[in-house]
Amino acid sequence: MVEADGQRHRAGWRGFGVAGALPHEIIRALAPAAEAAGYHTFWVNDTPHGDGLAALRVAADATAEIGLGVGVIPLDRQPADEVARRVAELKLPQERLLLGIGSGNPQGGLDRVREGALLLEERVQAPVVIGALGPRMCALAGAAADGVLLNWLTAGYVAPSAAITDEAAREAGRPRPLILGYVRTVHGPGAREVFAEEAGRYAGYPAYAANFARMGTPAEETAVVGDSREEIQAGLAPFGAVLDETVVRAIVGEETAAAYLALLEAAAPA
Repeated sequence: MVEADGQRHRAGWRGFGVAGALPHEIIRALAPAAEAAGYHTFWVNDTPHGDGLAALRVAADATAEIGLGVGVIPLDRQPADEVARRVAELKLPQERLLLGIGSGNPQGGLDRVREGALLLEERVQAPVVIGALGPRMCALAGAAADGVLLNWLTAGYVAPSAAITDEAAREAGRPRPLILGYVRTVHGPGAREVFAEEAGRYAGYPAYAANFARMGTPAEETAVVGDSREEIQAGLAPFGAVLDETVVRAIVGEETAAAYLALLEAAAPA
C-alpha cells in the first residue's frame, strides 16, 4: 500500500519502472515478479505511444498489494479532470495508486501543474506527486502535492532538491512530502547503447540541458550501469540513502520479458 501520511519514511523503498509503451503481456509478467521480489511499487511512464493508466490496470489485475505508480502524465496532453475521470473509469485501486503529473510544454507549466494537483487532490484519493527537474517545480511539489518525483539527477543532487520541496511544504502548512526519484538503471547486452542514445536525446532538450548544467553533470553520469547484481546494488545504494523511494527505471538492450526480468532480479531489494 502507498501512503502519504505526513511522515518521511526514509525506509529505502525501491520501485521498478518501465515505459508505458511496453507491450501489455510484458507488463503482465513484470508486475507480479516485482511484487514477489519485494519492490514497494511498480511504475510505468506515460508517453504519447504508451498509456500509463491503462498499463497500470494490467499491472493491478496481475498483482495483489504492490503500489502502482504512473510517472508522469503531462497535463498539456491529458488534463487533470481527464486523469481523474480515467482513474475512476479504469477502476484503478486508489489505495495502491501514486499519480505522477508533469507540465509537458514548459509554457504555462507551473500554473497548469498547480491547478491540476489541486483538482486531483479533490477528485482522487491517491497521493499526487509532481515530476520536477528545477527548483521552481520542486517548490510547487511541496506546496501543492504529496511529493516530488525527481528525474535525471545524481544522488548528490537529491538533498538540495528535497530541501526546496520540504521548505515549500512547511510554508504551505502541508505534511512532509515524499521524495521519490527515477534512477535509470542500465543492465544487460546492448543496454549501454540504448541508454547512450536516450541520454543524448534528453541532453538536447532545453529544460533537461539546464538541469544537467545546474548539477554540473552530463546526462550519462546520472544512471546506474552494471553487468552484475553487485554492481547494480552498489550503484543504487547512494540513492537509497537519500530518497524515500528509488524507482529503478529499467533500461535494457532488447524489449523482452527476459531482459527486463534479469534487470529486475539484479536490482531487487536485499
